[in-house]
Amino acid sequence: MGSTDEAPQPQAYPEYWEADVILRDGATAHLRPISPQDQDLLQQLHSSQSEDSIYLRFFSYKPKLSQRELERFTTVDHKDRVCFVLILGGRMIGVGRYDRVTPRVAEVAFMISDHHQGRGIGSILLEHLAAAARENGIDRFTAEVLPENRKMLHVFVEAGYDVSRQFEDGVVMVDFDIDPTERSLAVMAAREHRAEARSLQQLLTPGTVAVVGASANEDHAGHHAVEAILAGGFTGALYGVGHSPYEREGLTFVSSLEEIEQTVDLAVIAVPREAVEEAVTQCGRAGVRAVVVMTGGYAEDGTAGAADQRRLVRIARAAGMRVVGPASLGLMNTDPGVSLNASVLRQMPRRGGLGLFSQSGAVGSMLYGAAMRHGVGLSSYLSAGNRADVSGNDLMQYWEDDPATTVCGLYLQSVGNPRKFSRIARRLSLSKPVIVAKSEVTGLRLPPGHTGRVTQAPAGALDAMFRQAGVIRAATAEELMDIAAITESQPLPGSARIAVVSNALALAQLTEDLALRLELEPTAVDGTVDTTRGAAEAHDAVVAAVRAQLASEDVDSVVLVLMPVPGLDQDALLGAVAEEARAAGRTTVAVFTGQHGADAVTTSVRAEGHAALPCFDSPGAAMHALARVIGYTAWRSQDQGVLVEPEEFDFDGVEKFLERERGKVTGDSLYELGIAERNELLALAGIRVLDAVRFHDIEEGVAAAARLGYPVALKTTDPFLRHRLDLGGVVLNIQDEAQLRATMDTMRRTLSGWDVTDFEVQPMAPTGQTVVLRAAEDPLIGPVLSFGMAGDAVNLLDDWAHRVPPLTDRDITRVVRAPKAARKLFGYQGVAPVDTTGLEQLVNRVAFLKDRFPEIAFLELNPVILSGSVLTVLSATVKLGNPGQRTDSARRAMLG
Repeated sequence: MGSTDEAPQPQAYPEYWEADVILRDGATAHLRPISPQDQDLLQQLHSSQSEDSIYLRFFSYKPKLSQRELERFTTVDHKDRVCFVLILGGRMIGVGRYDRVTPRVAEVAFMISDHHQGRGIGSILLEHLAAAARENGIDRFTAEVLPENRKMLHVFVEAGYDVSRQFEDGVVMVDFDIDPTERSLAVMAAREHRAEARSLQQLLTPGTVAVVGASANEDHAGHHAVEAILAGGFTGALYGVGHSPYEREGLTFVSSLEEIEQTVDLAVIAVPREAVEEAVTQCGRAGVRAVVVMTGGYAEDGTAGAADQRRLVRIARAAGMRVVGPASLGLMNTDPGVSLNASVLRQMPRRGGLGLFSQSGAVGSMLYGAAMRHGVGLSSYLSAGNRADVSGNDLMQYWEDDPATTVCGLYLQSVGNPRKFSRIARRLSLSKPVIVAKSEVTGLRLPPGHTGRVTQAPAGALDAMFRQAGVIRAATAEELMDIAAITESQPLPGSARIAVVSNALALAQLTEDLALRLELEPTAVDGTVDTTRGAAEAHDAVVAAVRAQLASEDVDSVVLVLMPVPGLDQDALLGAVAEEARAAGRTTVAVFTGQHGADAVTTSVRAEGHAALPCFDSPGAAMHALARVIGYTAWRSQDQGVLVEPEEFDFDGVEKFLERERGKVTGDSLYELGIAERNELLALAGIRVLDAVRFHDIEEGVAAAARLGYPVALKTTDPFLRHRLDLGGVVLNIQDEAQLRATMDTMRRTLSGWDVTDFEVQPMAPTGQTVVLRAAEDPLIGPVLSFGMAGDAVNLLDDWAHRVPPLTDRDITRVVRAPKAARKLFGYQGVAPVDTTGLEQLVNRVAFLKDRFPEIAFLELNPVILSGSVLTVLSATVKLGNPGQRTDSARRAMLG
């Protein structure tokens, strides 16, 4: 297991390496570094293994590990010798370790419990070992594997690494580079996706459900949960667990979980706050696979409650269970094969294609009410409550593979891991619409009961991340349902070409104006449909007009806008229009204006047989929703681009540089690189900063200018003033020594009130357009890249473009064109356009630096001058931080 018997020196325990992980079959386990206190657990694991497994690991059979071996295997330094263990149900089910054999190479070895083979344990351990090794400056892993140990050989190959194998003295020598590659990252993401989807599938498709806290008392939550499950027609077995007998047809009542002979897939916890922890503990002992905790009073009640909530999740995950809640409304699955309504929401919604996720109970109730009012059919619904475990990211992983879900809707009050959200949503949006309702303060503060980070990113960064991922943004629950009404009931429109059909010219023109404002393309506007000659004739006229537009090759969507028609059978008309739309396979929406009373058509989906039609009560709501859907289809049809690794980018050199400088970072503080170190790092990434010399005494400045060559620019080193010509912090085109001395004298007097002592001289760069490029690590979103034109306007008008790395070539092309002022780069008011090729390459280099190297906490290039095809970086700032703060590192982990 190791290369030396020498005991390593104790090092600080890397607590941030600990992680809860999801196994291949959807169960959870806890991964952490090994400690000397694990000797008994390690011995138990070893003793439970078969002779073959022990032989494959040690190349000989030993029934027990010696005390010396136990001490050596469990004593590590977390640097040259690292070991991770996987714990499930209080037992060690896997061990993975590496031992450094040369400065940049380590030998890796594993032992996986015979009883837990096939659960993806080796892959998880390898991912975490590789991440720790890279952090400690190791580039390659080697291993000695017996040829018959095919499972371990597959772990290395299937991880996506480029593995070389050599047969030597009866042993296969394995060797591979552990730097993440596009393939290895894709493999890891695919494994994560399968595991999380499987985990949620078990949660949403249980065969056996137990309501812990079931009660005949109608005032108890346990009573409402039982009644909702029975009313929903659950197809599986339902048990009630409680202290007082509860007689109910379809319910088997027991006093404890131990009395249930079959495995319980899902337990609904509806007991008082003080009894929840014991109930979850009992579920774990009984082998329950997942729990929904409806009881509240945890993180929303302050620090003590938050601590109790974390302990509750630890108990559940240690037993391999997922947790929905606490303070959850429950979950639903409308699949007829399941028909589960494990919630306090009594009415089962219409079956349909919308998967729905909400967080707090109040918002969940609002969202559920909106879905019912709009008549949108649901495939599944989950209320995460305090989102202590199961999150929207988990649901999206499940929805991606769920054929019953065609549209994904989420109301987010907070975002636990937006980098992961962005990655999953972008992949999911390529096949299914993802609609997110969020408030304007989402990410700026945490809702009651939620734990996590809040953003410090620039305003608009979170929305930009959504747009980048193809997410359809909604401002409210009602707007989410407006959009869902179209996407769930209609085919997606092929383009922005729409036809307007109306029985009133004014309504048709109003709708056309709305369409133009929303950048749609009204190709046909007919406001002359005659509905004055009687109800039957009106019905036929409307259907004929809609049919004609649906048949047009110039139309992809039809909007029917009607004012009231006396005597018209609206249900019959809606059914006929819906059938025409279904037959044509074109997006169709209907708007009924000016109605009131019991017969008024409200915003809802009218479904009849296989045909459905989204109906609205105002043209504004219909057109805004349709525009969002058309915008999504445009995003989906565009080229998403590919990642392009920059040329002349020394990844190994950057990594070695950061290893050298990492020790200068203390705690959560940031360390700013000096000029020489900054230039060295950026040069490794292919970024050159124009030479500059800082000085305090004028004689130093004169000497520096002579070395650099005139003309020069003189600047203060103050981070604010150094960019301000108007405040006297910068003077350009100084031609000789005399002018430099005079300018220096003037600058000192001008800035006398600013406490400025140091200055800088720099060669003059070609004149041109100036831009700013910034990349920062946000505690919520992760790495955020921002681009804008230099000057006050970018901040005063918030004219920034934001993206979340990694960036494809298409992302980069779009980001440099996104700010409004970016038009200056492409020719504006007689100014010649510049070649943005070099700028796009620079953006790519910064994106790779920020994405691949989490130690780079802040990087700013300001200003960057573009002159024709010449690009010059005049100034740069680089700050390093603790890489352990990265919100989404290259290792799989659940966030609680």
